[in-house]
Amino acid sequence: MNRINKKLNEPGKLLSIYFTAGYPKMADTVHIIQELEKNGVDMVEIGLPFSDPLADGPTIQQSSTAALRNGMTTEKLFAQLKDIRKTVSIPLILMGYFNPMLQYGVEAFCEKCNDIGIDGIIMPDLPLDVYLEEYETTFKKFGLINVFLITPQTSDDRIRQIDKASQGFIYMVSSASVTGSKTGFGKTQTEYFDRIASLKLHNPQIVGFGINNADTFQQATGKAKGAIIGSAFIKYLTEKGVANIGDFIKTIRPL
Repeated sequence: MNRINKKLNEPGKLLSIYFTAGYPKMADTVHIIQELEKNGVDMVEIGLPFSDPLADGPTIQQSSTAALRNGMTTEKLFAQLKDIRKTVSIPLILMGYFNPMLQYGVEAFCEKCNDIGIDGIIMPDLPLDVYLEEYETTFKKFGLINVFLITPQTSDDRIRQIDKASQGFIYMVSSASVTGSKTGFGKTQTEYFDRIASLKLHNPQIVGFGINNADTFQQATGKAKGAIIGSAFIKYLTEKGVANIGDFIKTIRPL
């Protein structure tokens, strides 16, 4: 069984953390993953930096630009992660945009992910229909879960199509805006959370966008399996560096 599915079957709410590979420094990637697992994080999303990250807010865009300046590439990230499974056991998800994957070669990219021990991929700009027609067989061949995103604007019919095509969890974007642009959840978000819960989907949902402290984590996971934190963690790395990652995790989910 894929590590993502094993983790989803565990009791309790899940905390997933996103960070940009190669940020703050080029050599920080593996250390950050190890520290996140050590401090109780359930899953890690490793961001592959891209020059035109349309779904990302200013904080993640800035980290992506810095990581590219540091020299991060797809090949270098794979090299950094080649021994990651010697020290890390939690699910690892590679998040990025389809262009770098296409340039690398989709089959070669998926095969490399499998060799390293990557469990899933999130490509916000890879449409469901294109995935099903052209790439689903390749993803499954290499044991990779493709995680799809939904937003408050996604219709119930489309959500059910995504649920049918999913094999892990559904990334439930809390708003229609870019990452890092909200603080807390209002009526629109809570109604959205209620609507998705009422659909009784086959796959669990993990909420992303707008989670930055213990309160928003609790709100986001009230009816969902877990929550993803990205921009708030990137801001912490920018301000504090990588030495005391555990201090950040304690502000979200105290021990």
